[in-house]
Amino acid sequence: MRCRSHSLGWVFATRMIGIICLLIAIVLANILTHYVENPVFISAVTFINGNFWLLILIALILMVGDVFAAFPFPFNLPAPIITAFGSVFCIMFLLRIFQWTDTVTSTTLSPLFSFLAPIIATMVFLIVLVSGYYAILRQLWLQSRAGEVPAEGQVLHGTPSTGTGPNPTGVTDAKTWEEIGAEFRLMLYDIIHRFRQEIRKNQ
Repeated sequence: MRCRSHSLGWVFATRMIGIICLLIAIVLANILTHYVENPVFISAVTFINGNFWLLILIALILMVGDVFAAFPFPFNLPAPIITAFGSVFCIMFLLRIFQWTDTVTSTTLSPLFSFLAPIIATMVFLIVLVSGYYAILRQLWLQSRAGEVPAEGQVLHGTPSTGTGPNPTGVTDAKTWEEIGAEFRLMLYDIIHRFRQEIRKNQ
């Protein structure tokens, strides 16, 4: 999940268009049941009608999560949690799809998936949650480092590199673990510093 990749109006409009398209598709599918006599198609439409409110709930939860993600920090902090809950409902809907598939094809996939569903739902929830907050922290770090780019560019401009021949000073691009740890601590400091600035700005 990218942090604030689109404006709030664009996110809300596109998600609402998606929900409207879903409703139109369901209505058209129900109309086609009067003309299509395929039992599998009729069973699929009946399945969708039976899970209509679950689909709407999933769409609304994901839309709310995307809307929160479009807000500036720190108002986008609830976005990963909301999206993670939406992913759990998606797993629930997927389980119902397996159950419907068993009734149509006379297979036994749903018992296995039902056994693994709690584990899968927990893993998906944690992955979505962690990746969402990682995207927010990474965006904050990039924004905090953006002000240092011109200064670094001037330093690099003052010491140009030809890219050919051996390095006379013996300096390489490889970083030691100490340098990586120092950069990580600097990233955390920048994030905390920006977090304090945002809180003071909103007070």
